[in-house]
Amino acid sequence: MLHEGKRALITGGTRGIGKAIALRLAREGCELVLNYLDKEDHAQSTLKEIENLRGRAHLIQANLSDAEEARRLADATLARLGGIDYYIHCAALGAFKPVDKLKLNQWDLSFDINVKSFLILSQRLSKNMTRGASIIALSSSGAQKVVPNYGAMGIAKAGLEALVRYLAVEYIAHGIRVNAVSAGFVDTQSLEAFPEHARMRDVIAQRTPAGRIGKPEDLTGLVSFLLSEEAGWIVGQTILADGGLSLV
Repeated sequence: MLHEGKRALITGGTRGIGKAIALRLAREGCELVLNYLDKEDHAQSTLKEIENLRGRAHLIQANLSDAEEARRLADATLARLGGIDYYIHCAALGAFKPVDKLKLNQWDLSFDINVKSFLILSQRLSKNMTRGASIIALSSSGAQKVVPNYGAMGIAKAGLEALVRYLAVEYIAHGIRVNAVSAGFVDTQSLEAFPEHARMRDVIAQRTPAGRIGKPEDLTGLVSFLLSEEAGWIVGQTILADGGLSLV
């Protein structure tokens, strides 16, 4: 199996894109730590699905808006796995409203979870990674384009992509690759936070050359590839997978 014997932390790993990645890596032989914020029932359901695949996974709850919680997650992950090969950052949270209407605490929350926790976890985990390890952050097309009511998240994701580039240059000397995967619009529960989300989903599907909105599973093969040695020459890049939406 492609990732047999590898150990990974996935933040936001029990729902949406993070869950899809977890199931893919479990099938490919990776032992997982899945971080989640709340929704214990979702976390336990994901764990059960992985166990049904004869995969190995552990759940660790942590609120990544808190720097101390992020550090605790890193230490608990290392203790549980005995080391780490991959870190995939899927945790994300933000207010869906015009930028002019954002409150500072909403701005801070988005940056704390999307960007600051990624820095904290990367710093702490990288010290225990060996050559050939890989870090991947999940971004979105809102980092490069203006999407209505997506300001807090889109701006934070732009910061996340910049952080990926800086860490990639610093860590590659130690044999650790850092990259990002940017999704177009993916049909997850978070889309329901957008105003008029049903109409938006239909419009996006019609505009996308591939003829539909994205699914979490559309990103899992790309993430698996970027983690692998086959992607060893890809460093500090943000790879966009959006069904061609950005082309039109």
